Amino acid sequence: MTETVHVDEALMQEIHDAFNARDVDWICRLFTEDGVFATARGPHAYGERYVGREAIGRFLTERFANIPDMAWKHQYRWFHGTRAVSYWSVTGKDARGETLELDGCDLYEFENRRIKYKDTLWKQRT
Repeated sequence: MTETVHVDEALMQEIHDAFNARDVDWICRLFTEDGVFATARGPHAYGERYVGREAIGRFLTERFANIPDMAWKHQYRWFHGTRAVSYWSVTGKDARGETLELDGCDLYEFENRRIKYKDTLWKQRT
């Protein structure tokens, strides 16, 4: 029988810290090899999906180059078993000088304490 390894506060804090450090290698190590990152924006109802560490890494490298001061402020999170929700605010300034100010959440599914699926949703002030 395989034991299911559950999500806990330490893992959720590590994910938060990796994103705030904008450390693409660290973030990618937190995903399963075939992990999926579904973005809030894109041509599909689900946004855009990046599958696998390499694709996720390319996406995040580009995002952090465009918004080098991107920073998340944790609001609250909950987790149960292999699923978690993290609600946050994010700010930054993009390469054009436009200010980013969003409130959003990530819906997570984990496998062996690695992110199997991360779906990002947000609200943007206008």
